[in-house]
Amino acid sequence: MRHSSAGIQIAMFSQKPVLHMVCGKVAAGKSTLTSRLAEAPDTVLLSEDHWMSCLFKEELKTVADYGRYSRRLRNAIGGHIEALLKAGLSVVLDFPANTVATRQWMRTLFENAGAAHRLHFLDVPDEVCKARLRKRNVAGTHAFMVSDAEFEEITGHFVPPSTQEGFETVVYPEAQQQ
Repeated sequence: MRHSSAGIQIAMFSQKPVLHMVCGKVAAGKSTLTSRLAEAPDTVLLSEDHWMSCLFKEELKTVADYGRYSRRLRNAIGGHIEALLKAGLSVVLDFPANTVATRQWMRTLFENAGAAHRLHFLDVPDEVCKARLRKRNVAGTHAFMVSDAEFEEITGHFVPPSTQEGFETVVYPEAQQQ
């Protein structure tokens, strides 16, 4: 409770902050969805592509480079994400939650912060992702260009979320992505 200037008690309904995570293949629509999710009040968007582009663009030449620098970024930013959640802000992570290990890292963030969570799974077929990827590459609207061969290599590491992982999951079928 807090008191107004007139001494009237006002109930403070604090909603638990949420860590929003996204899972989906390259060009599935993760950044589009995270931008929409981040429009909610008291919500912060953190984009891996933005940070990777600013910090490591010249060093990123291969998928292995991405893995190495992504781990470095996660190690550096994890405490900050927890602090934002503990401060009462919801966080939308535009980081691909595409492996069990990455999702486990994300779990530690919301658990350590005592926050709620949502795992948004964009279940989009490879053909649709590749078509979007080619269009995005031609338009030059993304920080990184990804070839079809790189798409295949990255997709080789993709593991869809399972119910055994225990996440509160929201599934977005391909038809809803546009």
